[in-house]
Amino acid sequence: MRLTIFKQFFHDTSLTFSPSSKFQRQIESKKEEKRWWLFYATDFQSLMYPCFIFCRILGIFPYKINASSFETSKSYNIPSTIIMCFFCFNSLIIICMGNIYGWFHGNVHRSIAINSFYIFNSFIMIITFVLSSPRIRLVQIILQISSRLPSESYQQSSMLIHAKDIFGFSFLLIQSALCYDPHFSIMAYLSTIYMILLVFVMDMLYINCVCVLKACFKKINDDLTNLLITNNKSHSVMWIYHEQRNHLLLMELNNLKKRHLMVSDIVQRLNIIFSPQLLATIALSFFEVTFELYFNMVEWKNGLYINLTKQIHHTYVLTYITYYFVKIALIAWACETGKSQAIKISTTVHDVLNNINDEQIKHELQLFSLQIMHCDNTFSTKCLSLDATLLTMIMGTITTYVLILIQFLIASHSCDGKIVNNVTQTI
Repeated sequence: MRLTIFKQFFHDTSLTFSPSSKFQRQIESKKEEKRWWLFYATDFQSLMYPCFIFCRILGIFPYKINASSFETSKSYNIPSTIIMCFFCFNSLIIICMGNIYGWFHGNVHRSIAINSFYIFNSFIMIITFVLSSPRIRLVQIILQISSRLPSESYQQSSMLIHAKDIFGFSFLLIQSALCYDPHFSIMAYLSTIYMILLVFVMDMLYINCVCVLKACFKKINDDLTNLLITNNKSHSVMWIYHEQRNHLLLMELNNLKKRHLMVSDIVQRLNIIFSPQLLATIALSFFEVTFELYFNMVEWKNGLYINLTKQIHHTYVLTYITYYFVKIALIAWACETGKSQAIKISTTVHDVLNNINDEQIKHELQLFSLQIMHCDNTFSTKCLSLDATLLTMIMGTITTYVLILIQFLIASHSCDGKIVNNVTQTI
């Protein structure tokens, strides 16, 4: 025992009084900091690197990424503030001038669709700027809590996360470039592209954070399962090690309880910070898909006419609608699987509880079970649960409102027909 302590002391002092080894470790950490591979992440930073790069391009990430923290940088902060203020002010001008001078021309339905697009996107942009500090603190906490995850967890998630971030960002850029309208002013066009990309990046940042928290819940569940396996194997150990084994199990359980409580607290913070953005995203998706389906499928040719071929030939509209559906489906999938992984921990706790006879450990497991019951690990907004039912609810609501718009179209034309008949009879 004394020999072990002496070796540990000698090892610590050698590290303390060896500047070359300390300097070498700093160089290695800096090298690891800069190294990352596409579709092959090994830590939180490499997993989030494409998303952080896109955030920095848009001016919503004015921070330097260090080994275990984010530091505010004046060289990034000043341009970021100027970019965000410029586009926020420009979007408000577009909304005001568009309604005053009739830029948003067309019927009532078209005006509602265009106004909803700019209002919700502008709201998300302003919220992103206002909640910049709480959001980066949240990402900092997620970085620290996810440091316990093995590299395999990041590798499994990196394929999907990197692919959706890079492909989605490139797709929106190409689609916006191909659909440029020469009658549209350059500043309004650039502001529209900026808003679309900013909303996409913020939604992807939320999905990435949910995926990391899901991996944290999975790690806790795996550690609990391993605890059960270790306990079953240790029954064959001699009786003199019984107390030591129980002490180690109690320490591990307390550690798992603290980690679970920390991850649950992060889930609640995530819900609070991202709730306004997600509500606006869901509302924006609903309005855009509803009105685009209505404008490109429904026609009036001496009667109601559903033109499906028109919708098929309009590739832009079809991809536009698909983009919103895929984005909402990804949010619902990430939140549903994250909630399911959190629920599995409760099942594992009861499995361990049924296979352990020690009263102290049973008491700790019962406390753990009560803690899980009081922690709501549902990913949600203020009034909506983001789970598998979200996509079904949105699709049902869109179908309902498209039918309502069709009824208004039929009613408006029937009223026009009655007026024409009355005028004819009077003449």
